[in-house]
Amino acid sequence: MPVLDIVIAMTPEFVDMTLEPSVRARLERFGRVRYSPTPTDHGSPAARALLATADVVVTGTGTALLDDDTFTAAPRLKAVIHAAGSLRPVVTAFAYDRGVRLSSQAGANALPVAEYTLAMILLELKGVRGTEQIYRRERREVDVDGLLATSGTYGRRVGVISASAIGLRVIDLLRPFDVHVVIHDPYLSDAAAAELGVERADLHTVLSTSDVVTLHAPLLPETRGMIGAPELAALRDGVTFINTARGALIDQDALVSELCSGRIRAVIDVTDPEVSAPDSPLWDLDNVVLTPHVAGSRGLELHRIGERAVAEVGRLARGEPLAYEVTRERYATNA
Repeated sequence: MPVLDIVIAMTPEFVDMTLEPSVRARLERFGRVRYSPTPTDHGSPAARALLATADVVVTGTGTALLDDDTFTAAPRLKAVIHAAGSLRPVVTAFAYDRGVRLSSQAGANALPVAEYTLAMILLELKGVRGTEQIYRRERREVDVDGLLATSGTYGRRVGVISASAIGLRVIDLLRPFDVHVVIHDPYLSDAAAAELGVERADLHTVLSTSDVVTLHAPLLPETRGMIGAPELAALRDGVTFINTARGALIDQDALVSELCSGRIRAVIDVTDPEVSAPDSPLWDLDNVVLTPHVAGSRGLELHRIGERAVAEVGRLARGEPLAYEVTRERYATNA
């Protein structure tokens, strides 16, 4: 098996969270492993010295962008293995012009996001959060049957926006439940939707007919602000809107306005900006579940990503196809 020159261009904190000692030991079987002392600056003399002979660079959250100049300084580079999801913050498309292969572990990150989404869908359809608030406020026996007369999963309609890796995972996790899934994705054919066992519809139909709507679109120039005041107004009263994708996909002022009216509920894991202003109504609204971008891989879930990234290096060393390679066409929507 060829011996690779492997450069780990990840921050020390991300290395500790992602690559367990046993996984690092496994990585060393595939060649010489060196750690960039400046993963946030590939232009430093120390980083350039490592890149000059690197066959593969392993990147992660917080790694600086590998741009055209960086690739020119790495003439032997065969692949960039990204131990995270979106490639575009860490690698430019110039990599393809240089013949450098790219691998992303977005699929591994999709699972915990989908699990979070499933949990929230079930809790919201059951009416758990609202009932809990009433129970805590009343501090006495409450009319549970009355409160939950229209709650539950049976026969409910779940709207999914985007057949992304996460959107598809959500659909898969929903299969054991008696819900009807309707999806909007302009690139999904009727045949593909039928194969998934879901109904394909336009965005307005998904928004206006669902009991819960969950957003999983990538953040691209054409999707920024895709959910604005008209789209939010299309939601039926009492609907829960879930966003675990990117805050910038939604007009934040329009969302806050709708939520302040009390007409809809929301589960928000991402906002724009990343942390809402201290005086934002989102912090205090009873009809909002607000979490600090926790849906993606955290804690032990990062070990899954580290193991997959190292397995990709192993495939490269053995001359095997990469399992999670991102083509030039997929790069454009890898977000």
